[in-house]
Parts: sequence; structure tokens; C-alpha cells
Amino acid sequence: MNIETIKNGNLSIAVVTSDVPVITDTQSALDLAMTVKYETGCTNITINKDAIVDDFFVLSTRLAGEILQKFTNYGVRLAIFGDFSRYTSKPLQDFIYESNKGKSFYFQPDLSSAIDKLCNGPRSKKRNDYER
Repeated sequence: MNIETIKNGNLSIAVVTSDVPVITDTQSALDLAMTVKYETGCTNITINKDAIVDDFFVLSTRLAGEILQKFTNYGVRLAIFGDFSRYTSKPLQDFIYESNKGKSFYFQPDLSSAIDKLCNGPRSKKRNDYER
């Protein structure tokens, strides 16, 4: 797992990348959020899809709901980036659509879009060019 910090004005975003799942259940998601917050001070996190266990994307497991509820409780905003086209479940597609219209959780096709979404979200200022 790699954690980088991107700054955009007063907004800091932690970019988490991994080739293997680091979020496998609710506790590992909380551990990640607290590690990121402790190491970087960020409560805005973007993470690649491959770093999240596939069960997250099966809504009947309730894993996504549990994790997003915990993140909400701790004031963490999350943007997941990657290719979601292989998920054909209508409920998941609706969940992704509704999340992208919300304030705290986003599903984006790439890192740049994920950063833009967090920067332009309701709790942040408008996007300027960001630096790594």
C-alpha cells in the first residue's frame, strides 16, 4: 500500500493505492481511515478500486453500507477510482449514480476525476491545479 498526499489550497487529499485489497471488512476500512488521518491529517481519501475487496461491490453483503456509514461517522470523504463497467447489477449502478450526486462518497473512472470530485465537493473550495 502506498499513501501520498495532494494539496489543493487548504484541502489535503490522501491518495491510497494498492495492488491487493487493503479494505476487506469494516474494521480494515476503519483502520485505513485512522492510519491515513494519523499519518497525513487527511479526512479526504481517494483509493483505487483494486484496493477494495470485491464483496464491497455486492450490495447484498452490506459491506459498502457499513463502511460508508463508519466513514460518515468519522467525517471521512471517499472517492474510489477505477473501472466499474464489469459490475452490471442495477442496484449497484444506482448506488454509484446516487453516491456521485452526494456529498461524501464518489465512484470515478480515474485518479484525476476522483481528485476533482473531492476538490469540487460541497465541503471544499473550487479546484485549482493541485500539487503532489
